[in-house]
Amino acid sequence: MQTEIVVVGAGLAGLAAAKTLVDAGREVIVLDGDEAPGGRVRTDRVNGLHLDRGFQVLNIGYPAVRDLLDVDALRLRPFVHGALISDSAGLHLVTDPRRDPGGLRDTLRAPIGSLTRKFMLGAYAAALAAAPAKTIRDRDDRPFRARLAGYGITGPILERFVRPFLSGVFLDPDLTVPSRFAEFVVRSFARGTIGIPAGGMRAVPDQLAAALPTDAVKYSFPIREVTPGQVTGDFGTITARHVVVAVGGPAAHSLLGIPAPRTRGCVTYYHLADFPPVAEAALVLDAEKRGPVTNSIVLTNAAPEYAPGAVLVSSTVVGNEDPGEAVVREHLAAMYHQDTSAWQHVRTYRVPDALPVHTGPLRQPVALGSNVYVCGDHRDTPSIQGALVSGRRAAKAVLSAR
Repeated sequence: MQTEIVVVGAGLAGLAAAKTLVDAGREVIVLDGDEAPGGRVRTDRVNGLHLDRGFQVLNIGYPAVRDLLDVDALRLRPFVHGALISDSAGLHLVTDPRRDPGGLRDTLRAPIGSLTRKFMLGAYAAALAAAPAKTIRDRDDRPFRARLAGYGITGPILERFVRPFLSGVFLDPDLTVPSRFAEFVVRSFARGTIGIPAGGMRAVPDQLAAALPTDAVKYSFPIREVTPGQVTGDFGTITARHVVVAVGGPAAHSLLGIPAPRTRGCVTYYHLADFPPVAEAALVLDAEKRGPVTNSIVLTNAAPEYAPGAVLVSSTVVGNEDPGEAVVREHLAAMYHQDTSAWQHVRTYRVPDALPVHTGPLRQPVALGSNVYVCGDHRDTPSIQGALVSGRRAAKAVLSAR
């Protein structure tokens, strides 16, 4: 088989690269070893339920999301702009007063620190929301926890709210992620709307794949070797003028020999509850660290389509160790202040390479020479935005090549 450009991997980066190239009039074939597009952004359909492979969200404030996707067609089901903080006294709603003025009283009363510290956090988030991207890009890149301390975000407001919330975002409980990357993410939260598509997170790669010509994506085509001008797999060899490798960091290392990024993992548990333990479509965070769960949410409070006529709860533990469903269920009972003994365990997803560990510059080169390119969130910021931008950068490098 011959083509002008072959893209290895039908995750978000590969599909973004392919769409950009096709829109420019180029001939592209996309190969993927799985049976459907998406890579790590996948949704299983199980007995009428939508189960994302690990808790994931879509932020429509990401510029690349708005550029490459028809956001309205995704039918986003938004989450609350904030979280429910759980402690031994109960559940306390904390929201962004700029986005939810009605929640200001609850936020001021929430036991997450003094009013002064709350105003410091609000001022910091507002400043990031208003800041041009260049302002953040030009800042020094200290660990994010040190940046927060510089703005007075320490003590209870850090330990009871900020750390539990951002641990689930970065899969980094110590908040050692580089501050420029972290501030871009916090900025996008402060500016955008976060939620899940009605059809599950797989609606994102499905839409990108549907924008490509019929039969442009070949599934169940695992690749064993990549060399300049060709890729080889169990099916044989495809020759192409340009080869774009759009797989995760560990797989890119195996195929190209580039340095393998460290990764962070998580374990997500799905339960069917007998009734909604809370009314809000909000993350529930444990301010007192009473167990292994980093965050939990009643998905059907936001998206009833995920479990028609039922109550679906998603809960995530940061790290690769599975503490066991019984331990998780016990912790959820404490977090929700509800008896969870009747909850039905549906499925557990262990995602060992959920996010690459971001180090170094915000963006790494995508052109490797000899008309071979690499993209993925390991070459950009570890996020949906990073994957899409990286794929688009690789496509532009191909288009500019002679």
